[in-house]
Amino acid sequence: MIRLVRIAAFAICAALSSPLTAQDFDDALDAKLAVDHTTALEIWRPLAEGGDADAQYKLAGLYANAEELLQNDVEAVRWYRLAAEQGLALAQYELGVMYDLGLGQPQDYVEAVRWYRLAAEQGVVLAQYYLGLSNAAGQGLPRNLVKAAYWFRRAAEQGVAGAQFNLGTGYYNGSGVPQSYILAYMWLHIATANGANSAAALEIAAEQMTRDQITEARALARVCVSSGYQDCG
Repeated sequence: MIRLVRIAAFAICAALSSPLTAQDFDDALDAKLAVDHTTALEIWRPLAEGGDADAQYKLAGLYANAEELLQNDVEAVRWYRLAAEQGLALAQYELGVMYDLGLGQPQDYVEAVRWYRLAAEQGVVLAQYYLGLSNAAGQGLPRNLVKAAYWFRRAAEQGVAGAQFNLGTGYYNGSGVPQSYILAYMWLHIATANGANSAAALEIAAEQMTRDQITEARALARVCVSSGYQDCG
């Protein structure tokens, strides 16, 4: 599993077509602080110590993703936990990752699943995807292919190629969803277009289908994508 490094590009535009909003300013400042660690600590740590969940999350990310001396997974876990316990969804997801990988504390799949679920229920798409993987593997909770398919669909409908691939293979095998080569091909076709390494699985599905079924599946894929993944069979 790969931790995301949330370091945005910082750019200054010579001219703006609309006035700079407070959110624009905050986003630009956060991007600058993400690469100016000394200043970031000076700004974020007092706010985090005062109980600001957003500052706790940002400080945790700084410790988790910084290089050299500042990098400290134990501190990252500490601050992610404080923000997660206040209900901050992204902090809950990141804390799940830390437990999943055993970073900053002993590896604990049960705790990882607990935090993934809290984040997933708040709509964090990668938490939904990893919760699907946990259910499919029976890692941190009893194996449940129906729940795995449910979470894969939630993530697939937000464009996550890996979730689209897993949902497609689920339809191919009838794992957690009714077996359907057409829906399997549809999701595998979409996953391949979105960069998943699923071309081989797509060919295997095609071998079980008639030409008309493949045509239907491709048409369904076009409707699915054009609808923003809201009309997907």
